[in-house]
Amino acid sequence: MLHKMSIAGIAMDPASNTPIILLKSEEDDQVVPIWIGLLEATSIASAMKNIKFDRPMTHDLFKNFAERMNISVSRIEVSDIKDNTYYALIHFTSPDGDFTMDARPSDAIAIALRYDAPVFVDDKVITKSQDTAPDAELGDESEEGKKWADYLKNLSPDEFGKYKV
Repeated sequence: MLHKMSIAGIAMDPASNTPIILLKSEEDDQVVPIWIGLLEATSIASAMKNIKFDRPMTHDLFKNFAERMNISVSRIEVSDIKDNTYYALIHFTSPDGDFTMDARPSDAIAIALRYDAPVFVDDKVITKSQDTAPDAELGDESEEGKKWADYLKNLSPDEFGKYKV
């Protein structure tokens, strides 16, 4: 069974200094933590804060291309956990028919935010995530977590011009 989830926020894992996206069930108080990369966390945070950039970021570029091809995203689902790796599916709608693609949950969530598409999590992911991270909390009160929260809270498009790749 699939459960509709909302994005409760992004926290920092104090043990690994890794961002965690927190999905909260709209039916009850169950939370599913998913460890993600810093770049994906930044992409998700910018979409959550509706920050627009002069040049498209990767997930924005994907959306621009998909829209050009008349493809939309109907929903995403976090479908499984295997060996502590989360799996997701992006469900697309196109003139040629509906289809799904495998994706990392962080990418699927970043894309879902750009399409305002619903996020679902499979029962087995909820069960397995409780076994994987029994101590996961909705908020990270450590100094590092507070710094990360402040960074994301104050994220602006101008900040991205400072970093060269």
